[in-house]
Amino acid sequence: MVFAIEEINKNPDLLPNITLGFHLYDNCVKLGVAFRAATALVSGTEESFSDFGCTGPPPVLGIVGDPGSTHSIAISSVLGLFRVPMVSFFATCSCLSDRQQYPSFFRTIPSDAFQVRVMVQILERYGWKWVGLIFSDDDYGVHAAQSFHQEVSRFGCVAFSEMLPHDNDRAEVKRIVGIIRSSTARVVVVFSTEAYLLPLTDEIALQNLTGRQWIASEAWATSAVFHTRRLLPVLGGALGIAIRRGEIPGLQDSLLSLRPDFDPGNNMVNMFWEKMFSCSFKAASPGRVCTGQESLEGTESAYSDVSALRHSYNVYKAVYALAHALHDLLGCRPGIGPFPGHSCAELHTLQPWQLVHYLQRVNFTTSFGDQVSFDENGDALAIYDVMNWQRAADGTIRTVKVGVFDESATPGQKLLLEEENIFWNFESNKPPRSICSEPCPPGTRRAIRKGEPVCCFDCLPCADGEISNQTDSSECYRCPVDFWSNQ
Repeated sequence: MVFAIEEINKNPDLLPNITLGFHLYDNCVKLGVAFRAATALVSGTEESFSDFGCTGPPPVLGIVGDPGSTHSIAISSVLGLFRVPMVSFFATCSCLSDRQQYPSFFRTIPSDAFQVRVMVQILERYGWKWVGLIFSDDDYGVHAAQSFHQEVSRFGCVAFSEMLPHDNDRAEVKRIVGIIRSSTARVVVVFSTEAYLLPLTDEIALQNLTGRQWIASEAWATSAVFHTRRLLPVLGGALGIAIRRGEIPGLQDSLLSLRPDFDPGNNMVNMFWEKMFSCSFKAASPGRVCTGQESLEGTESAYSDVSALRHSYNVYKAVYALAHALHDLLGCRPGIGPFPGHSCAELHTLQPWQLVHYLQRVNFTTSFGDQVSFDENGDALAIYDVMNWQRAADGTIRTVKVGVFDESATPGQKLLLEEENIFWNFESNKPPRSICSEPCPPGTRRAIRKGEPVCCFDCLPCADGEISNQTDSSECYRCPVDFWSNQ
């Protein structure tokens, strides 16, 4: 975010003569903290005020975040009352597309509604009609699970549907693993953040539960915490839906130029520095003392790795979306403006709702070549990478891009998979079969088992004088008069 703002401030063609500033808050993964930060951003942090007329612009005109769906729902429902634009880079709950409830919410990540469609298309591609579903106990997981149930019912059935425990209850996790093991479904779809999922994957590895094809949602499809030697036998071969990867020219050089600044309000850099160089800024501490002049050049860490920018790329696009909206607003010509009396917004009296108007219409292309715009619900264009979990040279897991989904492509071309590059963690390196019942051959009809999903059925032979000449026929047909059925 800081890099994007500094880049915009140096750009003579975008917001000339305007300098953008920023406030950064940590939500500490707690709703109360995130909510307090959001209200501080829009109302300021002063304990008293002298301007009882409340004139002039607010402390900030727009917010980038929150990354979580649950946080975004709570914050946006309140900020929406004041029409403060909020652009999230990671909140995917389809519920946030409701313009009645969240009139000023935007996002640079696609809604889960699109992600579910991608998953169902993959299930259809391989004939996986019998699947298990696991989801996290939060807004992200619950809404995604509801959407998945609706979409998959047109094609197949859900063998089991289990919610991951909120408190990582070991007994409950063991119970879920037992259900996965006993189910005949060989494909398991998981909508969850990594924190909810880690206890389950640990238990799966502990019990060595193999022979399952995992389908990962974007919240954990590229998460490095799962890419271990221990999890390769059980999670290897997984297919994941990932946020589109992007490139940000100049970002790595900016990251490597970081130096400690000893600002007491920002001790995170110092903590990182001590960890990175195994030293301490406290002279009295044993071991090496940090000088602050150590160089990040040549070091390797998640911090300096820009080879797969996904969430970061969405942050970059969110900042630029707000900047382009402000640029378009300031370019308004009096007499043909969009506001009452064809007026324009004034910089010194600018209100957030005026920026929302322009943000809804923003349309630009990043240096990586991606178009950024929002539909009528504030949603971004749906483009995903399809990832495959494969064995790395050191025995850990590496994610490899094996396909792409583009909602704007022509029908039949939306999902493209490089099937020859997919690793299947099964015998003969072939995709598994996951069906409840084998198809009924000609000469039989399907009979749904009482109390079971429609995907589970028996094949009953046609009675004398009746035939079926198609696979999976739902009924047998009586022969014409003077004819009878052969064997």
